[in-house]
Amino acid sequence: MKKEQVVSFNEAIRLSLSLASNKPDVVWVSIFDALGRTLAREITCKKNLPSYNNAAMDGFALKHKEGLSELRIKATIFAGNVVEACLSENECYKIMTGAKVPDDADTIIPFEDCIFYDDLKAVLPTSIKKGNALRLKGEEERIGSVILEEGVCLGSRQIALLASQGISMVQVYKKLQIAIFSTGDELKSPWENASEDEIYDINALALRSLLAEHGFIAHYCGVIPDNLEAATAYFSRMKQYDVLVTSGGVSMGEADFVEQALLNNGFSASFHGINIKPGKPTMMGKMGETIVASMPGNPLAAYVNAFLFLIPLLKKLQGEKNFNFDATSALNVEKFNVKSGRVNLVLGTLNDGKFYVFGENKYGSGMVKPLVNSNALWISDEEIGSVEAGKDIKILLL
Repeated sequence: MKKEQVVSFNEAIRLSLSLASNKPDVVWVSIFDALGRTLAREITCKKNLPSYNNAAMDGFALKHKEGLSELRIKATIFAGNVVEACLSENECYKIMTGAKVPDDADTIIPFEDCIFYDDLKAVLPTSIKKGNALRLKGEEERIGSVILEEGVCLGSRQIALLASQGISMVQVYKKLQIAIFSTGDELKSPWENASEDEIYDINALALRSLLAEHGFIAHYCGVIPDNLEAATAYFSRMKQYDVLVTSGGVSMGEADFVEQALLNNGFSASFHGINIKPGKPTMMGKMGETIVASMPGNPLAAYVNAFLFLIPLLKKLQGEKNFNFDATSALNVEKFNVKSGRVNLVLGTLNDGKFYVFGENKYGSGMVKPLVNSNALWISDEEIGSVEAGKDIKILLL
């Protein structure tokens, strides 16, 4: 029987991330198709933001000096108009938001701050601050400055910044090719009929959806049979993928052929077994250049371990710089117990800054309901045996 290479939780994190030693190839994509892609080259500012002095509000543009009270309106400037400097003594421009401010004006007085105005003149307030409501050329970004770093996952806000530069094509990392499948002769796909002696394949669909929620497209490749020869042949046809994700078949049972079938194809495990609950059998390593992530067969264990170990790995492998989860502070509401001597993964709900453990932490790794009724995950230390009510803890949002 194979011996598990059991590691600590922190060591499993380190070893899993170390599998992402290379970055994907670089491709060009249209800005219309760039959402969710990872930027492969830094972007520098090519057009000042803003590109000219402009009005932040509708109002009157003037040259600031002490003692101004009533000004004659010299011209009206709309967005898109270019008006050369032409103010004389005690004159101003009527100007609209976003319009270019002529060089002889340095202050904007909003309409609503004026004591009185009509089509000919504006009576100003007694207190005027120089530079008010004026957006200066390049005050946000200047030509040559780095506006987006390599490794940024492009969201709608980053797309807005690209658009501000007139950028229509960007270099991004090629999308990962990921295959997902399950193991077990007892499994049926959701579109098949499952007898009393059979179960539906939860894991493949759950893990595929989890990956999609984090921006990764995975191909569902069905169920690997519980047969060493067949499983070996199956994996031999999967080496074109960047990542293989399996669930089940990695414990110490006699019918668990996954590791041996992978070994027959040149697999080398970084670890097989983590000192955690749920998910001790989790295994990760490489089959040639293909990364293999083998999750436990129980649905809850497969999901939380994929969330903790696989998602950060995929983000790093895709070239993202920010691939770790951010922890959130919460106040534990109800005391619950965990088993010391291992790391415990505890599901619950975060609501208004408070953590409510699911079912007093009394549930099994084969369940699905705890996942559905939780939005947060707490990770214990190996020394902890219980968590008191009122204790501040750090949690991850699912």
